[in-house]
Amino acid sequence: MVRETTTSGRLGKLARFSAALATNAPELAHLEGARLRLERSLAEAQEIAKQQAAFIASKQEASQKLKKAVNETERLANGIRKLVAESYGVRSEKLAEFGVQPFRGRKLSREAPEPKAPLDTNS
Repeated sequence: MVRETTTSGRLGKLARFSAALATNAPELAHLEGARLRLERSLAEAQEIAKQQAAFIASKQEASQKLKKAVNETERLANGIRKLVAESYGVRSEKLAEFGVQPFRGRKLSREAPEPKAPLDTNS
């Protein structure tokens, strides 16, 4: 027999075993207490599995809501950063306090680039 490794597969196998025990209860009267205990334990495990499935679904939904909320919050923060930069001026060092890079001008290269000589293809 193949060994079942998934929880749902294991629960299904246990349910089939419990059903077989219930079907043959008259022949296995001496196991009645253990069979009832197995049924209660199986019912509890199945209920927990249902709860887990619901939690997984709600976790996925919560993850989607969180992602959407974070995106909306970042969009709002970006807009407010633009307003702060407008309020203080784009060159103000105060912008660094808000996580905004102040404009400090373009970096100019020390050497002027040499003009390239045109290629002579008529030779």
